[in-house]
Amino acid sequence: MSTSFYIAKRYLFSKKSLNAINFISSISMLGVFVGSAALVIILSVFNGFESVVLSMYNNFTPEIRIEPATGKTFNPQTAAFKQLRADKRIENYTEVLQERALLRYGDAQYIGLVKGVSEDFFKRKRLDSTLVEGDYRLKENDSTFYAAIGSAVKLYLTVNIHDDFLDLQIFSPRKNAGNSINPADEFMAKAIHPVGVFQIQQAFDESVLVPIEFARNLLEEETNVSSIEIYSKPGEDIDDLQEDIVETLGKDFLVKNRIEQDQQLYKTLNMERWAIFFILTFVVVIAIFNIVGTLTMLVIDKKKDIAILSSIGASTALIRKIFFLEGMMIALVGCIAGMLTGLIFCLAQREFGFIKMGQDSFITDAYPVGLNISDFILVFLTVTLISIIASGISSRLSVNKIYDLKEDL
Repeated sequence: MSTSFYIAKRYLFSKKSLNAINFISSISMLGVFVGSAALVIILSVFNGFESVVLSMYNNFTPEIRIEPATGKTFNPQTAAFKQLRADKRIENYTEVLQERALLRYGDAQYIGLVKGVSEDFFKRKRLDSTLVEGDYRLKENDSTFYAAIGSAVKLYLTVNIHDDFLDLQIFSPRKNAGNSINPADEFMAKAIHPVGVFQIQQAFDESVLVPIEFARNLLEEETNVSSIEIYSKPGEDIDDLQEDIVETLGKDFLVKNRIEQDQQLYKTLNMERWAIFFILTFVVVIAIFNIVGTLTMLVIDKKKDIAILSSIGASTALIRKIFFLEGMMIALVGCIAGMLTGLIFCLAQREFGFIKMGQDSFITDAYPVGLNISDFILVFLTVTLISIIASGISSRLSVNKIYDLKEDL
């Protein structure tokens, strides 16, 4: 154990001649403790919310989506797509035909996205977790079709899925519509009964899910599709599968993973995370810089000790190191204690959910928590870096007149 560390440790736990110094040291340590605990707790809660949002998003969004590089639709019956459908790494292969259309329910109207999906869509795991009402039973036989609507569509149209006598009317422009005397002749109109309501996020909640056969009749599209959505089998490497699909299909198609499908969502989550981190870090900075006042008071209290150490040959660098280590210990003890407290709090919240979000939340009753070891490392490194700066400045400013102190001996 080095001399500077030994003396700094004694100063940390020993009683000072002035009670105010003990009080200021405790306040500094408490500030770092609260800041570190808050960082761990808030980041963990944010991780929990992020997991909830992404789990709902991932339940509805495929791992890989194939779209045409130009145009809106493409033929999925080519040899390349038949080969892709037979790929043993693929667990779910869904054909999608979608287009925006006018939705009418009673006297209310709304422009929404009509999304026709093949039968594999409803074989996806955890899809029912996105339902808030009804079910995804969209097809009873080859001619009886139903729809599942997003929560935004239900809200704007005030849809009652339990009303068996009122259907959802969907209007889409005809492909080769001309200037007709009757404008209604330029639209294809179809009626379908809604049986389910789902809620994910705004982009999805403005859509209506229908069987692809219904969408083909509505959009007058016999063969082509808008996209193909793919889920891989468990354990398969998504990046390798994406690269193979790109190589097979060539430049005529866009092959997107989940991040590429909605880059704005992931950017927003990432920006919010760092914004929260920097705001709380600013609070920690204020708490840690209280160490400057603590060390200044401690130098005044220990000036006779400093004079003695200097008289027996201790250099200015050694004395500065003592108070530098003193400041570091105050900060790191508070940091470690804060992180441990934050960890215990998060584990208790995850296990018992004692802090509730309110009765209006349908996703989860209690605040979700997600623990990541990287958050603890980030908090520790941040506090350590700020402590080094604060302790270094304080020790240099406080111990700058060794010879004046020697004269007081």
